[in-house]
Amino acid sequence: MSKVEAIRSFAELEDLHGVLVERRQGERPRISVCTGTGCVACGATKVVETFKKILDEKGLSDSVELKSTGCHGFCEMGPLVTLGPSGYFYPSVRPGDVQKIIERTVLEGEIVEELLYKDPQTGEKVEHEAEVPFYKHQQRIILAENGHLDPNDLEDFIAIGGYKALAHTLGSMSPDEVVDSVTRSGLAGRGGAGFLTGRKWDIARRQPGEPKYIVCNADEGDPGAYMDRSILEGNPHRVIEGMGIGAYAIGARQGFIYVRHEYPLAVERITKAIDDARSACLLGEEILGTGFSFDLKVVRGAGAFVCGEETALIASLEGHKGEPRQRPPFPAESGFQGKPTIINNVETWANVPHIINNGPDWYAAYGSKDSKGTKIFSLVGKVNNTGLVEVPMGTSIRSIVFDIGGGIPKGKAFKAVQTGGPAGGCLPAELLDLPIDFEALQEAGTIMGSGGLIVMDEDTCMVDVARYFTKFLEEESCGKCYSCRKGTQRMRELLDDICEGRGTMAHLDLLEELGQAVNTASMCGLGQNAATPMLSTLRYFRNEYIEHIKDHNCSAGVCTALIRYKILEDLCDGCAACAKVCPVEAITGEKDQLHVIDIEACVKCGTCLEVCAKDAVVVISGGGE
Repeated sequence: MSKVEAIRSFAELEDLHGVLVERRQGERPRISVCTGTGCVACGATKVVETFKKILDEKGLSDSVELKSTGCHGFCEMGPLVTLGPSGYFYPSVRPGDVQKIIERTVLEGEIVEELLYKDPQTGEKVEHEAEVPFYKHQQRIILAENGHLDPNDLEDFIAIGGYKALAHTLGSMSPDEVVDSVTRSGLAGRGGAGFLTGRKWDIARRQPGEPKYIVCNADEGDPGAYMDRSILEGNPHRVIEGMGIGAYAIGARQGFIYVRHEYPLAVERITKAIDDARSACLLGEEILGTGFSFDLKVVRGAGAFVCGEETALIASLEGHKGEPRQRPPFPAESGFQGKPTIINNVETWANVPHIINNGPDWYAAYGSKDSKGTKIFSLVGKVNNTGLVEVPMGTSIRSIVFDIGGGIPKGKAFKAVQTGGPAGGCLPAELLDLPIDFEALQEAGTIMGSGGLIVMDEDTCMVDVARYFTKFLEEESCGKCYSCRKGTQRMRELLDDICEGRGTMAHLDLLEELGQAVNTASMCGLGQNAATPMLSTLRYFRNEYIEHIKDHNCSAGVCTALIRYKILEDLCDGCAACAKVCPVEAITGEKDQLHVIDIEACVKCGTCLEVCAKDAVVVISGGGE
């Protein structure tokens, strides 16, 4: 990895690209290891170190390229290793596997059969990453580059055409033409609101005076969502390039990347990318020798969920408490320091160079009638294949959950999926064929959000789900507007009553009335969707609420006030495994004899259920036998 010297013209960038491409012709054997946060958590750093150590010992360091790449998306199977030029794919690699990969695959060109991915549906082993069902059914544009790039190597990015879109923009397009191209592409904000990006840019471009600012919103606060983090970690220069194009379009000279404090690796890699781009004259003063100057600064957020809302984010950037303000004026008219400010999220910015390189019609060919392009989703929860999924807008929930996600673990039935993060709605099995786009989701009573998809199975209590997310939103409310501050609190209290056996049918009418008031009267996107989890579960799973209220029963066995545990006499063999783990010693019985649970002493932690090998411990709902 070498430092890229200052590039003073479009011709110099093109020449460097040509040199790098030629250098990679007939390339040496390559070992690529995913070093996104997910794979690092699974031990990727040690795997890389082991590869380096053995390559050094065998004198192969100069003849074999070892590359650390960004996130591939299939995080639960990490660390992920791909081999070039063969393209062989090995998931869940451990340091002990490294020796055989080098000796058999790198040196001999053989496949290490026992390390290949095994399709759990068919039992067949898969040789190449693109053939794995998780990847085969995706359409990757933004994530396609992650598995091939070293995010810390600017040369690697330039070799695949990096900064070509910025050079074309500065050399051949007017700001009006850039805005028109983004508008015609149909690109809408990927951060949640879905406002047309080109329209927002046009508003800011038309505002008089200077300065103007642009902001990358990387304050990804949805639990289980990590789309933006993985782009910043795996392809930071693409985000920088997109922001440079946006700055040129609206006339901005300064930009900010607002990143969650909890994303240290993303901060490290985007900071290095900014420094390298600045040294190469791709950022900063007189970019590529032109008269256009633009620079970036990384700002770390303090982890407040509400700062994902653009006006709260601006307040935080200015050093104030992160809370939203009334709109209008919108940030495109009056934002940071009262000046026109464009805020788009990481994924939105990363799309822009692809639109410039390939044209707006190419981009608009992906997606549905009114929602264009692809979308990255964080697929988590009760699904076999969790990870990052990129598909065209309009792809059905069924396709994502079953074709890509591999269905529900342990043969359980699909029950619901929540879209849009904590403020999103829950959709039932009868809507599995619903296309995921802005319009269809809104009509179904939920939102796109930043792209979180949480899958739930038959063992999920939807009343408890509504309570969980309502409590989250209550705790994350900034408290500025009364409807959100007190409304979320009161909704959570009512849901507590229902889950704990104190609910009445009047609670349901009150919840619906209160939920509509909170969503209507609140100031920002958090409050305006704070009741959506509850309202959507009431809409599609009302029978569960009624069951909790009338029968004092939680059929999923989740609401502890409505269940109790019992040991079945005909199945218990007296092994005492349950008694050994009970934290309150509520289980008694002689060895090899029937054990009994003291209902009064039991705290309903469920540990006995987990450890019983005979399935003798069962959950009884509603106090029945």
